[in-house]
Amino acid sequence: MSNDDINAATKKFAAHNASQHDGKAQPGSVIGKILAEFPELKPRVKEVIPIINKIIGEVNSWTQEQQQDYVEKNHPELLERVKVEEVPKTLPPLENVDKWPMVKTRFAPNPDGALHLGSAEPIIFCDEYAKMYDGHFILRYEDTSAEVKPPIPEMYDKILEDLEWLGVKVDEKYIQSDRIEIYYEYAEKILAEGNAYVCVCDVAEFRELYMAKQACPCRELPPEEQLKRWNMMLDGSYKKREAVVRIKTDLQDPNPAVRDWPALRISTTAHPRQGTKYRVWPLYNFSCGLDDHLMGVSHIIRGKEHDVNTIRQRWLQKHLGWNYPEIINVGRLGLEVGILSKSKMRVGIEDGSYTGWDDPRLGSLMALRKRGIQPATIRTTMIHVGPKPVNVSISWDNFASTNRKIIEPWSNRYSFVQDPVKLKVIGVNELLVAKLPVHPDYPERGTRDFALAPTDGVIELWVSSNDLKKMEKGKLVRLMGVANIRVTVKGDEVEAEYDSLDHQVARTENAPFINWLPLEGVVEARVVMPDASTATGLAEESVHGLKMDEMFQFERFGYCRVEASEPFEAYFTHK
Repeated sequence: MSNDDINAATKKFAAHNASQHDGKAQPGSVIGKILAEFPELKPRVKEVIPIINKIIGEVNSWTQEQQQDYVEKNHPELLERVKVEEVPKTLPPLENVDKWPMVKTRFAPNPDGALHLGSAEPIIFCDEYAKMYDGHFILRYEDTSAEVKPPIPEMYDKILEDLEWLGVKVDEKYIQSDRIEIYYEYAEKILAEGNAYVCVCDVAEFRELYMAKQACPCRELPPEEQLKRWNMMLDGSYKKREAVVRIKTDLQDPNPAVRDWPALRISTTAHPRQGTKYRVWPLYNFSCGLDDHLMGVSHIIRGKEHDVNTIRQRWLQKHLGWNYPEIINVGRLGLEVGILSKSKMRVGIEDGSYTGWDDPRLGSLMALRKRGIQPATIRTTMIHVGPKPVNVSISWDNFASTNRKIIEPWSNRYSFVQDPVKLKVIGVNELLVAKLPVHPDYPERGTRDFALAPTDGVIELWVSSNDLKKMEKGKLVRLMGVANIRVTVKGDEVEAEYDSLDHQVARTENAPFINWLPLEGVVEARVVMPDASTATGLAEESVHGLKMDEMFQFERFGYCRVEASEPFEAYFTHK
């Protein structure tokens, strides 16, 4: 087999492979195809691999249009695809389902900020399991720490909107700040039964005692005294930091954080929902430990960092004679792009660094939604990750790839010229008509037709200033879908001379393909980029027919989501 035969085979498989991988052929796959078709090359593999890699590099330098054209014209048989039905990945089954009358999962956000991609992990797991077992998904706002994490009033509704966007069915909804009387009822019960006490010790003194595994003087006082002190917490006799309710545990526990943990404390900070109606507020483990039982939660999905909280809550439920729910530990989720910390987001918004919770630089669900990330992308990604107790960092490339597969069939094509520069082409002696597909895979959607009529042999059009780098004097350039031109002047003005129509000529000379627009029939357009900068330019006027939230692709620029029709504004999604 000659080198020419190897070159031809490499171009064949590389162009086809590249067309399936965003314009970049995968060397391993191409080499495997060649050796499978020509097994006689295996003894010469060390000799032929450099030849194959050289051709792959050449094919990867082509535009995707060139790669597709090459396959269509020379090897159309490769385009005959057999559709393979993919078996959707599902979550592993839950354990101990039969112990519970109904599978109930819960997502319990603090409404002190927007949900983000990390929040989506437990949301999707809880929703999938609730649907899998015909159970209930509980939304519980944990908003009782106004002093430490003040709730944001609008977030109650925003969280619901995000869940609805994700396709989550909320079967039960609770707000902990509306349940204070319930927490008071159980505080009195556990105090009366001698399983908790009101501690009025100095904080430093108490710390010395519990670090030494010793009881404080308040611990063994009779229930009557504990209830008296409890009422003094409620009526204002005790001031802030003067008294706290503690749950009795094992003072010999090796973990100090478990020993007699605090359950309720005095707080005079006004709550956005309750104002100053209540002055004693439950801490996380008390309200959470009670609610999980009272709401019938069967399976808790949460991060491994909650291990200590689990132990604390088990003590509470043991005192009350309750069975604790099943625990599924999951790792933290990271994304290579975007900030996922609510506190950092909130600080940045308050100091003006970010425009809001939907700023494209953030990893909030609102921001991802605005950029055009689809809820199916998030759900698919989370199910692929699965409920594992290990931290996972999601590659933006993989995330975008999943999103691309979802939006590709919907995304019609349009032309956009960023930072437009006028190009003059001479020697045009006929009407040039470009018929660009609305979508290359769906010919039934028609074409976008542009006519360039010469005046005295001259046409003028818009090209992107970014494409000027490709337009070297004397070099052939392909105006996408219409003609080949040869650059004659490049400077403050750009001029070229008409060369030919056949795009095969451009491919032969390895000419760059550039986007363009006619002088007329265009509109101003702006695209908000992931770094919050703005790309401005001109788009074909048909974009005015796009509706808000519609997905589309600006050819050779990227996928975008429509923000506004007139004036036209979009958010960049990804390539």
